[in-house]
Parts: sequence; structure tokens; C-alpha cells
Amino acid sequence: MARLLQAPPKFHPSEWDTANKMQCASTESQKSRSERMIAESRRLLDETEKITQKTRSDVNKKIEQRREEIKFWKQELENKLEQIVHETEVLLTFKTRLEKSLESCKEPLVIAQKCLLNRQRRAGIDLVHDEVEQELVKEAEVLQGVIALLGRTLEQTNEQIRLNRSAKYNLEMDLKDKFTALMIDDYCASLTNNTPDIRYADNAVKIEGNFVSPEDWIDFSNINIEKADKQRNNSLALGALIDGILSQTRNDMRKQCEMVNVAFRNKVKEVKDAKQKLETLLAMVMDETASQEKNIAALKKAIADKEGPVKVAQNRLEARNHRPNVELCYDTVQYRLISEVQEITKNMQRQSTLAQAETVLKGLSRRQLSLEEEIQVKENTLYIDEVLCMQMRESVYSF
Repeated sequence: MARLLQAPPKFHPSEWDTANKMQCASTESQKSRSERMIAESRRLLDETEKITQKTRSDVNKKIEQRREEIKFWKQELENKLEQIVHETEVLLTFKTRLEKSLESCKEPLVIAQKCLLNRQRRAGIDLVHDEVEQELVKEAEVLQGVIALLGRTLEQTNEQIRLNRSAKYNLEMDLKDKFTALMIDDYCASLTNNTPDIRYADNAVKIEGNFVSPEDWIDFSNINIEKADKQRNNSLALGALIDGILSQTRNDMRKQCEMVNVAFRNKVKEVKDAKQKLETLLAMVMDETASQEKNIAALKKAIADKEGPVKVAQNRLEARNHRPNVELCYDTVQYRLISEVQEITKNMQRQSTLAQAETVLKGLSRRQLSLEEEIQVKENTLYIDEVLCMQMRESVYSF
């Protein structure tokens, strides 16, 4: 019990002094280390802050540069898009003109073919391969050539419009992506440490496989712009070609149409002149026929008037030939009776003249019939050329 209540050992004053000194020394050492750590931390904090601020400033600058770059390419794409849209609209206008021109060629071709068919109904000698027919055939060939050319040009125009729309689609998709990228970079440029609802994004630094290099990014837009420029230039060239084709084909058709019309007018005048000459000849033949009919009637009357006298003279001679013996004398009576019979017989030979006159009359009748038929042929030709063909052409052609 006495051992349990024994007092703890006591230290020597020197030991107490040493212990206090050691505590002070240890404290001072720890304080120094703490102060050095604070100084180092402050240095590191300042350095980190400077680096962070520098990096932030550099990132902000890069973002701003990127935004300007996107804006530049976005503007380039918008310019090309505006140009390709304009050229496409111009081509659509040319397409409409081509379609109208193509449609306007069909009826003139039908008219030319109808004129050729109508002119096959000409009769007789008028069914001739004349200048009108030659020009009509040429006109049909010109119209068929124009229709074929306009058809090919229309197909080429449709293909160019398709290519323009393809280039337009690529530009629009590129612009859409540029707009989205600019919106994102605008958002990034607006972010600060005090932005509400800002949070950590642990996987943000992960570079996935669908990233492209800046060179590929520029090349992508460059390719779209070059394609659009190519199609725009092709559209300009095609537009000039179409304008030239429309002008040339219109001139060719107008020129050939006028050639046909001139040929028709000349032919109508020629046929009218021929018809007038035939009518003049017909009138002359009819007058001659009337004169010949009067002549035949006079011949017949003259012959009829001589039948009585010739009978009397012949009977007198016949009776006096029966005089007996020496009374059968060739006296003045006998002489005059013979002369009378010869004279009357000579006059009776006019009967052959009557036959000739009747032959001439038949010839005149045949000539009259032939002229009348030929005049009808000319009238038929005039009806076909002047009424059926020319009026039909005038109602359609409007080059």
C-alpha cells in the first residue's frame, strides 16, 4: 500500500529548462517550416493564377479568332449560296423559255406537214415538185432540227439545275454546321467563372475519332465553294448558250417561214396569171366556136339552096341528051347548061369545106373542154395554196 501511494519521480531543474528550450526550438522550427510553406504556396498560387489567366486569355483569343474564321467562311458560303441560287433561278427562267419555244414549234411543224399533204391533192400538171414544196420540206426539216436541239438543250438545262441544287444543298448543310459551330463558340466566349449553373465536364478533354484537322475543315468548305463556283460558271456558260440557241433558232424559223410565204405568194401569182391566160384563151375559143357554128350554118344553108338548081340543070341536060339525030346539037343552050351544071357542081364541093369546118368545130370544142378542165385545175390549186395553206399559216405563225 505504501508503494502504491509513492510520489512520481521529480525532474531536475536543468531537465525542465532543457525541455522548455526543446519545445521552443521545435515550435520555432515548425513555424519556420509553416512560413516557408505559406510563402511557397502563395508563390505557387500566384504562378498558377498567372498561368491560368494567361491560358484563359489565350483560349479567349483563340476562340475569338475561331469565331472570326467561322464568320469569314460563313460569309463566303452565304455569298456562294446567293450566287448559285441566282444562277439556278436564271436557269429556271431559261428552262421555261425553252419549254415554251419547244411547244411553239410543234404546231408550225404540223401546219407544214398539213400543207404538204394538202398540196398532194393538186390535180393534173399542177401536181409539180415546185419551189413551194421544196421550201415546205425544208421548213419541216428546220422545225424538226430545232425541236431536237431544244429538246437536248432542255435535258442539259435540267441536269445543270440538278447539279446546282446539289451544290446548293452542300452549301446549306455547311452553312448550317457553321451556324451551329458559331453559336457554340459564342456560348463558349460568353462563359466566365461566375456563369450560373456552370459545372464540371469530366469527359470534355476526350478527343474522339470524328474530329477533323483544321486543314480538313478548311478544305471541306473550299471544296463546297469550288463545286459551287464550277456549277455557277457552267450555268453562266449554259445560259449564254441557251440565249444564243433561242435567238438563232427563232431567226432560222422566221427566215424559213418567210421563204415559204414568199414561195406561196409567187406561186399564187403565177397560178393566177396562168388561170387568167387560160380564161382569155377560153373566151377566144368560145368566140371562135360561135363564129365557126355560124359559118357551118351558112355553109349548110348555101348547100341546101343549091339542091334545087342543080336538079333542074341536070334534068334539062338529061332531057336534051335525048334529042334525035341532028337535033342533038351542041348549041349555046347545051353549052350554058353544061356550064351551069359545072358551076353548081363546083359550088356543091363546099360540102367538103363543111366537113372541115365541122372538124374544126370539134377541135374547138375539145380545146374548150381542155381549157375548162385546166382552169378548174388552177382553181383547185389556188384553193389549196391560197385558202387552205396560206390562211392556215397566217393564223399560226407568230415568230
